[in-house]
Amino acid sequence: MPRQIPYIIGNEACERFSFYGMRNILVPFLISSVLLQYIPAGVDRESAAKDVFHTFVIGVYFFPLLGGWLSDRFFGKYNTVLWFSLIYCAGHACLALFEDSRAGFFTGLFLIAFGSGGIKPLVVSFCGDQFDQSNKDKAKIVFDAFYWIINFGSFFASLFAPLLLRHYGPSVAFGVPGVLMFIATFVFWLGRRQYVNVPPSGADPDSFLAVSRTALLARAPGQGRPGLVIAVLGVAIAVGLLVLWALSLRGMAPGWWPDDFGFVISACLALGVLIAFGGIGTSMQLERARGRHPDAAVDSVRGVLRVLIVFALVTPFWSLFDQKASTWIIQGREMVVPHDSWWWPSWLVMEPAQMQALNPLLVMLLIPFNNIVLYPALRRMGFQVTALRRMGWGIAFSGVAWVAAGVIQLWIDGGDDVSLAWQTLPYTLLTFGEVLVSATALEFAYSQATQSMKGVIMAFWYLTSTFGSLWVLITNAAVRNDAVTASIAGTGYSENAFLMFFFAAFAFVAALAFALYARRYPMQDNYRVA
Repeated sequence: MPRQIPYIIGNEACERFSFYGMRNILVPFLISSVLLQYIPAGVDRESAAKDVFHTFVIGVYFFPLLGGWLSDRFFGKYNTVLWFSLIYCAGHACLALFEDSRAGFFTGLFLIAFGSGGIKPLVVSFCGDQFDQSNKDKAKIVFDAFYWIINFGSFFASLFAPLLLRHYGPSVAFGVPGVLMFIATFVFWLGRRQYVNVPPSGADPDSFLAVSRTALLARAPGQGRPGLVIAVLGVAIAVGLLVLWALSLRGMAPGWWPDDFGFVISACLALGVLIAFGGIGTSMQLERARGRHPDAAVDSVRGVLRVLIVFALVTPFWSLFDQKASTWIIQGREMVVPHDSWWWPSWLVMEPAQMQALNPLLVMLLIPFNNIVLYPALRRMGFQVTALRRMGWGIAFSGVAWVAAGVIQLWIDGGDDVSLAWQTLPYTLLTFGEVLVSATALEFAYSQATQSMKGVIMAFWYLTSTFGSLWVLITNAAVRNDAVTASIAGTGYSENAFLMFFFAAFAFVAALAFALYARRYPMQDNYRVA
């Protein structure tokens, strides 16, 4: 096992405590703070807090694109992680200092999204860089340990951050995660002399974008350029979305344009259109790049395009998963904490937000259980436990979790006092799905990318969470429409219950599509040679 791995794992444990510590108290803090006094009429505080939370999550998982590009092109993984970590620390300081200042607090959220997002695609791939063909069998153990330590930090953050907020106020509750982020940065710096530092690729003439551009612009005798037409159409649609957003600011947008589609939703939709149409167009004409770029570069781009389809089908999972820190906390506030029950740990679990600690606790138990018991047992029974099969089943299990949450919501809507302990069921199902999807995807994403594209492919992986939260924002905006609200009322369900079953159905459809695509996906092995 490479001796430098403990520095990376230690850094990740502290960084995850800092991130989840502030993230898991963000919605409860916003609901009760003065920062949401600006919300327009007709929007309740809980809905506004969810919008802020998922906008923040979108930023966290968008900025990996920037971090991956800077690392691969200019600075390398180590330097990029270190510098973005310092920005990350500054963001935590803003949250602790500006609890009553909307400008100061939201600046802190932006800096954390910028810093956290910038390092996200790099720490995992930097960890992978410490391995080669001679010891790649150890990589799976470390990737699992890496994901385990993420949840170790998240577990203690989920337990204690709500208590800090309750007993000591937001300055301390947001300040303690800031201290942990500083420690994380220091631990990472301590290992600087032992790391394997793969140099940045620089201005690569055979980069993903360069090969894609050549493919789209190249002419073939007697053939048109249908891929270019598709890509240009995507650019036009993306520009149109941003123009509609700009017109909405002046009250000039057409009537069918939703009023709640602000810049974040519009920009994310535009980005999704660019990726989708650009990817389709490039795939249609990619063979035209051969001869102008090495075959290995063209094949690498083909591999990335295949991976992007896998990633797109995972985005519904994140729309369900990230709502455990928003929708499920809000549901928990309607439930009864069973302090009178002898088995309930009232001395520790006092707030509904603390139920999130179940997620990392179960992850720490399920990862070794799956590797030691479940997967070997399935293999003995003749089932091939591939990475893609695990991910597909994980998406399906997330849908089952939301069916359970929806049933609990129907119980609450019926007027009964429902014990908070019942949330254990959806948390368990969702966590099992998370282990199958996310822990597996860390190894999958790294192994499918060639060396020059590992940072970027990891950035695209984290972008799946951006689009997961985008679906949540779009849904929240849709249910503020009178016609949609009336349609939901016609079902006999409350808005919360209807949306829970809607997201469950969303996951089931995604799982089916994922399974169909996974059947013909060609797996790659791109660990570096010793």
